[in-house]
Amino acid sequence: MVAAQTTAEPPTSLYGQQTTLSLGNFPGPGRTFGDVPTFVRNYALVKLAAARANCQVGVLDETKTDAIVAACEEIAAGAHAGQFPSALVLGGGGTTTNMNVNEVVAARAAQLLGAPIHPNDHVNASQSTNDTYPTAMALTVLDLAREPLAALEELATALEAKGAEFDQTPHLGRTCLRDAVTLTAGQSHRAQAAAVRRTAAALEDAVAQMHTVPLGATAVGTGLGAPEGYRAIAVRELAAVTGRDLEPAPDLFDALANLDPYAAIADAGARAGLTMAKIAADIRLLSSGPAGGFGDLTIPAVQAGSSIMPAKINPAIPEYVMQLSYRIRGAAHTVECAVAAGELELNIMEPVIVDAIITILADLTAAATSFARRCVAGLTWDGPRREENLRGTLDTWVTLAATSGYEATTVQYHDQAQTAPLSRHARHD
Repeated sequence: MVAAQTTAEPPTSLYGQQTTLSLGNFPGPGRTFGDVPTFVRNYALVKLAAARANCQVGVLDETKTDAIVAACEEIAAGAHAGQFPSALVLGGGGTTTNMNVNEVVAARAAQLLGAPIHPNDHVNASQSTNDTYPTAMALTVLDLAREPLAALEELATALEAKGAEFDQTPHLGRTCLRDAVTLTAGQSHRAQAAAVRRTAAALEDAVAQMHTVPLGATAVGTGLGAPEGYRAIAVRELAAVTGRDLEPAPDLFDALANLDPYAAIADAGARAGLTMAKIAADIRLLSSGPAGGFGDLTIPAVQAGSSIMPAKINPAIPEYVMQLSYRIRGAAHTVECAVAAGELELNIMEPVIVDAIITILADLTAAATSFARRCVAGLTWDGPRREENLRGTLDTWVTLAATSGYEATTVQYHDQAQTAPLSRHARHD
């Protein structure tokens, strides 16, 4: 006998017609708005701040304000997470995203109040997608940037630790992949740490521009539809609820039309990615071998390197970092194109900009964290050929040239090479 099966009642949808229409209009396989809970949270906080400002300027009564605020607080806390199915990248400059939030807040507020709340007339009062979307977007970038900045700091610290550990360990320096002069592993790692910190600082400076928000700009920066005093109050309320030092954009028309601050973030992210990739490529090359490569250092074996060649180990983590850097740079180019595509009073490419920046920040976090923990932390300068490679150093010849002259030293070098044809010096060019 087969037991009877019960089917749970599907959850009631809080979103409305505009969100539903978008599911057919923008059915792409990419991220949904709900896939980025930080964005959902910040949009809810924008609506909360707007409701409080509207109450203070007499647009909303206290009863409706309290219901809207309560609904926004629930959403910001992570409730109703399944009610934001609209695509993250979509046409219309983010209007669907704004309406998705308006509809969910209105429906939930109406449930709490026991009376109708309108998504446009009440939740969206004194607002436009033009100003709420970039405000929530800026807050989201501020939040999401914390992890990659922390990960880059972790990587820089790991490189500095290796610099201290191998401060007195000499290795052969190369230029143009040819033998050059000696330096220490400590000097190499400290230089790498400095490069990582420099790019992290550039990213942090670029992200800091997001503290200036255009809330209150409404349509194309005019402030039309918002009463006198609303803008200042709304930004102040948003700063209070987010705990951030937010400032109103000094020129609202500029804030909506020109999104070059996002290009700066993307560029800084790309610089951090390519810097990590260069360091990863260097470590990959220096660990090559063990018999047929440079063989200066050894990196941790994190997994098997071949399904057919026993004992083969690949530099999987450096290669992971390098590949993520390519995706970061591709996403940065997307931001660059989208920023340039803004037309007249508004850049409606914000959805693809925020999607690309989310990719950049996530990939930076993954690359830096994995690189620090799974590669740099365990590398050692005990490669099978490090000491042998040091025989190729040109230190003596550089020092001699300073006293005997470049030409005379060159002749002496080649004379010695001819008398020892089998030596490493004889093979050096």
